[in-house]
Amino acid sequence: MSWLRALTSALFLFFVFTIQEGAIARINFPITGFSFFLAVLVALMALEEKSGAVVMGFIGGIILDLSPTTNSPFGQWALVLTVVGYLIATNTESVGDFSARPGAFVLFVAFGVTITLTLYLLVGTLVGENAGTIGRNTVVVLGNFMWTLLFTPIFLPSLLRVRQATLTSRERS
Repeated sequence: MSWLRALTSALFLFFVFTIQEGAIARINFPITGFSFFLAVLVALMALEEKSGAVVMGFIGGIILDLSPTTNSPFGQWALVLTVVGYLIATNTESVGDFSARPGAFVLFVAFGVTITLTLYLLVGTLVGENAGTIGRNTVVVLGNFMWTLLFTPIFLPSLLRVRQATLTSRERS
């Protein structure tokens, strides 16, 4: 991943984060909320090559760590999303090409967000955070899975077009 591509990705992720915090976080979803930022980030990490997915995870984690609404220790999101970026980068090849199977891509994003939230809760427990009861956390993670599964097909075509427009000619071939 080039420096220009990393900067463009960081600006795009910051824009998505602004939408998440400014609009989507204010909607009262039944059961739990929906993390538009995590869904977009996991989708972008799945489309990147190995090093790009890890860098994208780290950039997304830093953006979440700098959020004023985050109550976790600084670096927790960066650690979790870097690990998720690595997991996605090593397992994307076994899943195959997502362009031929959009349903599989939606499921991949939904499960990726679920794994991200679960890892975040596990790391939070390891560093001594009190994140609530197991039952409530399960409802939050499964509710987020449900909303991600529902909303990802809506924004995924636009996300793919934006990503294609930001690729350089070298990255397209």
